[in-house]
Formats: sequence, structure tokens, C-alpha cells
Amino acid sequence: MKHYRPPGKKKEGNAAKYITRSQAVKLLQVSLPLFRKLCILKGIHPREPKKKVKGNHHTYYHLKDIAFIQHDPLLEKFREQRAYEKKIKKAKAKKNQERANRLELRRPDYKLDRLVLERYPKFVDALRDLDDCLTMVHLFAALPVSDRKKVEAERVHNCRRLSHEWQAYISRTHRLRKVFVSVKGIYYQAEIQGQKITWLTPHALQQVLPDDVDYTVMLTFLEFNETLLAFVNCHLYHTINVTYPPILDPRLEAFAEELYALSRWFAATSSTSMVDSEASGLSGSEQVKSEQETSLNESELRLAQLQHQLPSNEPGALMHLVEDLSGEDEEDEDTRECKKLFRTMKFYLSREVPRESLLFVIPAFGGMVSWEGDDAPFGEGDENITHQIVDRPTQAHRILSREYVQPQWIYDCINARIILPTEGYLVGRVPPPHLSPFVDNDAEGYVPEYAETIKRLQAAARNEVLPLPGIGKDDLEDPQNLLAEGVIDRAEAKEAAERKQMMMTLEKQYHDELKKELHGVQYSSSVSNMQSSFGEEMEEGKEEALPDMQQIAEDTENLSKIVMPRKKRGLYEAMQIGKERKRAHVALLEERKKKIKESQKSNGN
Repeated sequence: MKHYRPPGKKKEGNAAKYITRSQAVKLLQVSLPLFRKLCILKGIHPREPKKKVKGNHHTYYHLKDIAFIQHDPLLEKFREQRAYEKKIKKAKAKKNQERANRLELRRPDYKLDRLVLERYPKFVDALRDLDDCLTMVHLFAALPVSDRKKVEAERVHNCRRLSHEWQAYISRTHRLRKVFVSVKGIYYQAEIQGQKITWLTPHALQQVLPDDVDYTVMLTFLEFNETLLAFVNCHLYHTINVTYPPILDPRLEAFAEELYALSRWFAATSSTSMVDSEASGLSGSEQVKSEQETSLNESELRLAQLQHQLPSNEPGALMHLVEDLSGEDEEDEDTRECKKLFRTMKFYLSREVPRESLLFVIPAFGGMVSWEGDDAPFGEGDENITHQIVDRPTQAHRILSREYVQPQWIYDCINARIILPTEGYLVGRVPPPHLSPFVDNDAEGYVPEYAETIKRLQAAARNEVLPLPGIGKDDLEDPQNLLAEGVIDRAEAKEAAERKQMMMTLEKQYHDELKKELHGVQYSSSVSNMQSSFGEEMEEGKEEALPDMQQIAEDTENLSKIVMPRKKRGLYEAMQIGKERKRAHVALLEERKKKIKESQKSNGN
């Protein structure tokens, strides 16, 4: 007996491959918030099928992605948690507080370690996807605690710890490459294993939690990002033979010493702890406290030892977090260059400067830094201080042996990779423009004056000779002379000669067509349409001058555009629109520059 199959159309194509969000929620038998959380943790995103069988107002997912969620053990964990919530709610409804408390202690938990390894099979894959992770972790590390927004203190402290561990590794291994201070925050870029990682940190100001943000979704992203960053930090610390995680010194953390609250990890023996405490120069009361803790059990002793390891009287205490086990041969050229930038300098930070950022970037480029505080490596009166970072209009007392500069000088030196002159950054002066290292001036078509100045200073620091202003590498007058003078190389001279030959060919072709036109010869040429206006004037007996080369180039470009296929023509037009916008932006910048110069001249007069 054959089974009866109801009549209906068989699903094929997009109808069989894609599924709407409501269908997916019904298939998984979960709520919509839980479905969103599963998609975020599994890294599943909506798809855009070519043909939307259910209409354009639906959100579509690939059927294989939904099956991927359906067979994940995490789904069963969430269902188990939901069942436990019902049990706790029932116990509280029956006023059985003892059972409710017991169920709270036995609440099932889950970990995301498997998902991190599943989404990033190789460590390089995790580094490529680390930009948003670092930005979100640094953001929540600066947010205030709010029970109404579900931003708990434990989450904020964990984000702060992870961000400090990441910055400690970057600073100690000298992997930082670029820094840019903007209105949104401070952009950093580091390079690890050939991967450029860029993240944004907010300014050290009081943050306000807006009401129009879905914090549940953000906290779900943060939950996965915390696990990912912990894995990355652990792997990076192990690559330099440092045990992870380092322990925060609560004494320094209470004084908000940021990165310097990270302490060293030592063996869990009382004798080793005492020797290290004496070598670190700890106070007598702390050593007595360490002796009293020897009577505790092994676990308490180990925890007590790990809280007193940071040498508080040494400059650059963070630098001792990681032993310098890697030789010079293992470092690349950029790392060696960054390591030596501030090596001979000693900095002191005033109270008003962005201390957390400077404590991160100055040691990353080899400098020693201190600040105003009880646990600072050295005081303000140290005679070896070369630069004091000040961000105020005037400085009351000055020491002649040091220079007082604004914080922008540090960031500009880092981006230029040279020690810039301090005259423009002195206290009370308007500093030069802070140029973004992420912008390619040549590609944008506008090079600021200060960028040209930095380029000259870089060439002077490297003993290079730059071409004179006004002589470009695309000069078509005589490429051979420029090649002989050493202004351009052989490849650039060849390219310039080819461009010059092409322009001469176009000019000759244009003259030949005009001669045929004068003799009344009918022809079919690529430039016949371009010269209709000139032909009509010549028939009327008017003598006109030959059009310039720019007109020839524009006419040839228009003809090439006509014979293009429709798809390529649309792409070409979009490119031309982008170029026109770029030229308009450059013209606007030039106009602003001109107005600023005029205003400066008028004020000077």
C-alpha cells in the first residue's frame, strides 16, 4: 500500500535553501531573544537571497546555519537554564526560600571556549577578527556600573583587566605602530604576526549610558568577546614564556595606577616570596604581613604571595612583567625602530594629561615614564627627567634641564617615527595640526604643509635627499634629464616617456583629421564626432586655433566611454563621481587653508 502524499509544489532553489527568521524560531522552539543570542555566539548572520520567496519584508537565514544551531550543545544548556528558572520561580512562589537558594547555587552554567575554537581554527584567524572585540572590551571597561542597564561591576572589572593585559603585552613587546587622537576617542594600531589590529578606546571622561541602546545584544557580543580576548592574551603570553593570567596588585589598583597594577607571577613558595619582596624594595609593614601569612594554608599563602610582587620603586615597572627572552634577531625592523624611539628619554606626566594613554604608548616605544602619586617610579624633582608632559596654558615653576611639551608631541613623534622639534609644542602655544597616520595623502590628492615638513625631517634624520619642491616625478618635459639628475628612477622615466609619446600621437592624429576635413574628404574616424563644431566653423570660412591637449584627452575619453558595455560604463561613471567628490574635497581644504592664512595675516597686521 502506497503512502498518500498531499498535492503541493516541491520546494526547490531559494525556497529550499533559505528560511525566514520566524520559521527558524519556530523550528528551534526558542524565543526571539534567545535566537538572537545563539546567532551572535555562533557567528551566524542573515543572508540576502537573490529571490526572496516570502517577500522583501522578511529576514532570511541559510537553512544550513539554522541546522548548525539546532545540533549545538549550547541550545540544550539554554533549555536547561530555562527549566531551572521555572523551578526557582516556583519555589519563590511557594515561599520556600531554602529550596530557592539551593537551586540558585546549583544553577547550570556554560562556557564559550568550544565556540572560540570552532569559529577560529587558527590563531591568525582570531587576530584578523580582533578589531571589534578590542573596541568593545575597552568601551565597557570605561562604562559606569548600572543595574538598570544590566552593566554589572564584575563585567566592567573583567573588561578592565583584559584590556590591561592586552596593553601590557603590546607595550612590552613594542608592537604598537600608530596612534591617533580624535573626537570619538584614541585609535591604536598594533602589528602581531603580520596582522594589523586597530581598535578605539574612549577618552577618560565620565560616560553616560543612553536609553536608545539595546544593552542585551551588546552584552551578548561582550560575553563572546571576553572569552576570545582571554584566549588571545593567554596564547600571546605563552609565546613569550610568561604564565597567564598575571595578578593585579590591589594596593596599586586602589590608587588607579592602570597598567602598573599588573604584577609578576612567581613560584608559590614562602621563601621565594620573601626573597622577591626584599628585592622589590617593599616596605617593612608589607614584609611583616607576608611573614604572618606563612601560617595560612597552601591556597591562601599562594594568593597572598601573588599580591605583593610589583616592584614599586623601579621606573617602568610594567616592563618587568615580561622577561626579555627574545633576541634582536627575532624582532623585525619596525619593532627595533619603535623600541629605540624614546630609549634615551625620561618623561614625567602632569595631572591634567591623559595618563592612561601615555602610560601605554611611551613604554611601547622604549621610554621611561612616571606620574604624580605615592607609588610612582620617580618623583617630579628627578634631575634625569628630559621631558615633562603638560596640558595647561602656563607652567608656574620650570626646571631648565627639561622641556615642557604638550601631549600631542608624543603622538606626533610616534606616527613620524622621529623625534620632532619641540618648539611648536611648547606650553601655551597652538600646536601644529594632528595628522592622521591612517590617511594616505597621495591617494587623497591633498598633502598638508605639516606633512611635507615631517617628510623633510624624516629624510634629514635618515640622511636622504628629496627632490626640490616643484619638480614632480610625473614631469613630462624631459624625463631623461630628470633620470640623469637622479630625481626619478629608470622605471618612472620610462613611464613618463610613454605618456609623452601617447600625447604626441593623439596630437598628430588630430592634425591629420583636420587636413582631411579641409580637403573635403569623407572619412570615418574615432575623432570625427569630436570635431563637428570645428568643421562647421571652417565651412563658414572662420579661422580657429587648434584646441588644447586637455580637450583632446576629454574627447578621447568620451569616445571610449561610448563604446563601453553598460555594466563597465556604470562602474566607470561611479569611479568618476568618486574622483569628482575627492577633487571637491581637496578644493574645499585649499579654500579653508587660504582663509586661515588670510586671517593670520590680518591678525598679525
